[in-house]
Amino acid sequence: MSPESFRQNPDEPGRPAPDPDRPPETIGEASDLNETLPGVRRGNRGVAPSHVSLILVAILAGSALFVGGFSLGSRVATTPGTPATQETRFGPFWDVYSLITGRFAGSPRPDQDKLAQAAINGMMQSLNDPYSYYQGPADFQNSLLNVGGQAEGIGVQVQLQPVDPNSTATCTKIGNGCELAVDHPIDGSPAAAAGVASGDVIVSVNGTSLDGMTIDQTTALIRGPKDTTVTLGLDRNGKKMQLAIVRKIYSRPEVASKTLANGSVVYISIAGINPPASSQFDLALQKALDAGQRNIILDLRGNLGGYVNDAVKIASEFIPSGTVAYQQDSSGATSEVTATTGGRATDGSTHLVVLVDGNTASSAEILAAALQARGVAKLVGSKTYGKGVVQEYLPLPNDFGGIHLTVARWLTPDKVWIQGKGLQPDVPVSSDGARAGVDPVLDASLQQLGFPPSPAPSPGPNGSPTPSGNAGPSGSPSVAPSASPSRT
Repeated sequence: MSPESFRQNPDEPGRPAPDPDRPPETIGEASDLNETLPGVRRGNRGVAPSHVSLILVAILAGSALFVGGFSLGSRVATTPGTPATQETRFGPFWDVYSLITGRFAGSPRPDQDKLAQAAINGMMQSLNDPYSYYQGPADFQNSLLNVGGQAEGIGVQVQLQPVDPNSTATCTKIGNGCELAVDHPIDGSPAAAAGVASGDVIVSVNGTSLDGMTIDQTTALIRGPKDTTVTLGLDRNGKKMQLAIVRKIYSRPEVASKTLANGSVVYISIAGINPPASSQFDLALQKALDAGQRNIILDLRGNLGGYVNDAVKIASEFIPSGTVAYQQDSSGATSEVTATTGGRATDGSTHLVVLVDGNTASSAEILAAALQARGVAKLVGSKTYGKGVVQEYLPLPNDFGGIHLTVARWLTPDKVWIQGKGLQPDVPVSSDGARAGVDPVLDASLQQLGFPPSPAPSPGPNGSPTPSGNAGPSGSPSVAPSASPSRT
């Protein structure tokens, strides 16, 4: 089966949609602050996912989506009315609908569109599948906006940590020896333009003290629609300041790269799995190989997934041929998804290490699983999220929003279904308790390649501590990984 056959709606090309299981928390992309919603500060993660938050709201244009386990399908209904074969079954539904619209005497009068949407919502809830659900027009559009290389918010990744650098305490709320620190502002974001810096401690939002709040409560304050202003009270090395930041839609870097170990290692982080990411990764890899760099660190921490096709494209840079994944449809039929030819690093001369964590999900797991199972890379970090199912994003007619529907499951090249289990790293490394800018997982990956740990932290748009919590679009179901970042 070709990678293209994974796309559910080939006649409606579009850009990737957000993964329903999203795990990150980034403040600014998916919401306002770029917390990493399923987040995720996609890039350098040196901190436990449960302690970092990235707030963002990604904007996606287009329709056909197949992201990290989902696709956007065509409109479902082509003709109105109840099929003749279903009239008996749906008779009670229409009876109740008519009674409500015609005889309900309460206040306010029922809105017919809301009644229909509630019926759709009830059907989706009856499936008891966390990845299959209905969203109204605004929330469904937000979902489509979440994985396209753009974001709405202020764009900063934060983490909850002890005030005392030597403390090993676990922080769950701000105050009592715990603080909310900025891991890094997202490149090109309003936060970066306003002067927010790594290490800044956020002490208030719009004049409201954060003492006693969780990360989720804080990100809720920071989030908001574009062209509105949020004021952060910051403590920078004892100096207090107030920064007013206008929430905007901005281009979010999907791929970031840098050299380590005096130029002997190239580090490439990928924020999402989508067409911009696969294209940018190809260019970054070509640049590294042209420079003679054969030691590669690929950071997939906090990557919530995206298009399956693009996971295959990136995997094919290292896998010359053969299986990348298997797809199993609702009937149980299994098809092979194979690598495409022409990858840049398929001659065996490169040494690849892949960084993963609990917020590596969906098509990012397809990519990591393929590289691990095919023996071309070692996974370093912590167990991945464990999403082995594929969703189709189906817009509904008449501006009724859309549904996310599980339509298949995917298996690793070894035919293992990782749903609820995740991928186990070859080299387990915990980042629990690490402070902002400190990255033990990256240090371990350098050692795997035979180099000493990096002397100074250098988080990128994709590789810093992973945010914690799940702050998805307002009003949308929470289906992100348990320790996922959220975006604002």
